[in-house]
Amino acid sequence: MTVRRPVSLTVVEVGPRDGLQNQDRLLSTDTKVEMIRRLAAAGLKRIEAASFVNPKRVPQMADAEAVLARVVDLPGLSVSGLVLNERGFERALAANLREISFVAVATDTMAARNQGTTARGLVEAWDRLAGRAKAAGLFRSVTIAVAFGCPFEGEVPLSRVIEIARALAEAGVDEISLADTIGVATPAIVEERFAALAQAVPGLPMRAHFHNTRNTGYANADAALRSGVTVLDASLGGLGGCPFAPGATGNIATEDLVSMLERDRVATGIALAPLREATLWLEGEMERRLPAHGAHVSAWPEILAA
Repeated sequence: MTVRRPVSLTVVEVGPRDGLQNQDRLLSTDTKVEMIRRLAAAGLKRIEAASFVNPKRVPQMADAEAVLARVVDLPGLSVSGLVLNERGFERALAANLREISFVAVATDTMAARNQGTTARGLVEAWDRLAGRAKAAGLFRSVTIAVAFGCPFEGEVPLSRVIEIARALAEAGVDEISLADTIGVATPAIVEERFAALAQAVPGLPMRAHFHNTRNTGYANADAALRSGVTVLDASLGGLGGCPFAPGATGNIATEDLVSMLERDRVATGIALAPLREATLWLEGEMERRLPAHGAHVSAWPEILAA
């Protein structure tokens, strides 16, 4: 089922979490806070700033609470943290966040690698947490990871994804996301899966998370828009990757996604110029060029004026 492309869309910036978590170069707390401030200044209203994980497994997230304490009250910004289990949920509560992102997983092998449990175990964990999150006034976004393919089990049946989505929705969510964790989705598959999701959980806002491993990420984002998705994840500079999913590379880049949406007259409320500046700044901090293209080409109005 294809629907009319929306006139506006929410972009969730995941660079400070998903973008950085797999990077060998460890950034200071000050640098992470500056990154988030720059993103907020560009117009991002939702930023996934950290994940509540074991710092021995993901060293880049060792200062999660320190980062969040300095950005959680930035005006006009909803800061979220990634929650993988009940311990992470307790840390999220203590951090005074406005929203959380919980991760369910579509396969047992990935669930074991990522969170030390099973796919069913994660659904059961969310069933225990959903009510508590609502009572705490948290916006509850839940992602189904490897929803388009798993690095260990291969193809993931659509029926399994929908079964998990229904169980999560029954427990209680405010938004549900399908994640292409290793970048194997195609536009046709994206349309199929989100059409099935919309039918399975009618009325529930849908979100999408794409990695650009095989250069299909932006085409997949466009397909998601035409399938009723109203929230897209992106990462500054195209950084990204999962420590527990072999072969996972960067997310679609925030500046390249916003540029595409602008040309398609889909409003995001995000300004491209400060995004480009933020990417160039981050490249200096990372001491390398990042995957995004938008920071290194002339902006469209500049081309017209040339």
